[in-house]
Amino acid sequence: MSGLLDLLTSPMGKQLISGVSGQTGQPENKTAEVLSMAMPLLMGAMKKNTSTPGGAQGLMSALSSKHDGGILDDLGGLFGGGVDQGVMDDGAGILGHVFGAKQPQVENALSSKSGIDAGSISQILKIAAPILLGYLGKQTKQQNVNSPDGLNGLLGGLMGGNTAADKQQSLIESFLDSDGDGSIMDDLAGMVLGGGNQKSSGLGGVLGGLFGK
Repeated sequence: MSGLLDLLTSPMGKQLISGVSGQTGQPENKTAEVLSMAMPLLMGAMKKNTSTPGGAQGLMSALSSKHDGGILDDLGGLFGGGVDQGVMDDGAGILGHVFGAKQPQVENALSSKSGIDAGSISQILKIAAPILLGYLGKQTKQQNVNSPDGLNGLLGGLMGGNTAADKQQSLIESFLDSDGDGSIMDDLAGMVLGGGNQKSSGLGGVLGGLFGK
């Protein structure tokens, strides 16, 4: 997941974490922790959706029009006076499309893992979703991605494109396809947050170092 790691640890990522923290009133270290779990989950769910021609085409259309990366050009303005309701509504629409009926389950699992209330988790996700799509839109332009296969490859590359990422992708798919018990979330969150033997190599290890988790 080097692509996502680069996003969250870059100056833009720090601005994102700071802005989301200010918007929700949650501490920056907790916000970073939630984003480090939520971003791979969002991207994994998007990658799962691109496995169908319709899903891939829908995402391609969104990235080439509304979500072309422009949102990233002025994050200071985005967070300056509080995030615009239009952005939040856009985020809610993306989450509904990507997670579907699993959205409350995702929010509750992130809430129990981070200790942040589900309402704040929902807010964080609504802000993160349009920004992640903007990031994807910018990447598709930079890498000249113009086919569903290319998009699927881009998503895989941003998630790491190696065995660990494949394992994580299968965990995400299991979670999104599960019968609703949410138990897979602990494994996924542990992996995303660098639990077990991966403590220093996961996103959470880097973010933890940055934000004093």
